[in-house]
Amino acid sequence: MFPQPNRGKLSLFSGSIPTSQKQRHYPFKGISWHQGTIKYLLFLSCLVISITNLYPAAAHQVEVAADVGGTLHIEPNDNPRAGESSQVWFALTRKGGKVIPLAQCNCQLAVYAEPYAAGEPPLLEPQLESVAAERYQGIPGAEVVFPKPGIYELQLNGKPVSGARFKPFKFKFEVTVAGGSTQDTQNQRDVNGDLGEGESQNLPLWAIALPILGFIGILVVVLRSMRGSGE
Repeated sequence: MFPQPNRGKLSLFSGSIPTSQKQRHYPFKGISWHQGTIKYLLFLSCLVISITNLYPAAAHQVEVAADVGGTLHIEPNDNPRAGESSQVWFALTRKGGKVIPLAQCNCQLAVYAEPYAAGEPPLLEPQLESVAAERYQGIPGAEVVFPKPGIYELQLNGKPVSGARFKPFKFKFEVTVAGGSTQDTQNQRDVNGDLGEGESQNLPLWAIALPILGFIGILVVVLRSMRGSGE
């Protein structure tokens, strides 16, 4: 007969194995779970940042007609303000990327206040001049002073001069003009007759709601993470 204490020791030792295993494995599971949570939080943060950046990043509008592409840019920073001079330029390129300078294009620029009726005369007809902007040389550009805040449509019509090879085109660009800092427009209605200066500069509802929803989503995930680690 073997003494019984050995069984007790063996039983005690064997009973401690699950405890040590639990101590070994659960921390790793917790680390893995928290890593997944961190990745998910980072993903949500990047998503919210990228979406909220869409609104201010709306610049360099591009239009294509026939074999000509046109890119609109407005200085400064594609953010024109009412009552202030803004330089408008158009980068015109043929299919393949060859630049069309103003010397090769019979171009006219017309500015309309939205909304406007068919056949209505343009609000402005700025004179186009050859300008150098970024990597482009001799492209059409003009100085434009938008009278009031609101939404405008810029129409650029072009035909090739003798010797130039591209098809006639007509581009339409929508431009939002904010209230100018050099004029008192607090009580002035915008050019569209709907909004005041304060309203015209407000972000759209979705641009405000998305960051809030993203923050709520992150908060929910953090709270669940805290509850899970507590259990």
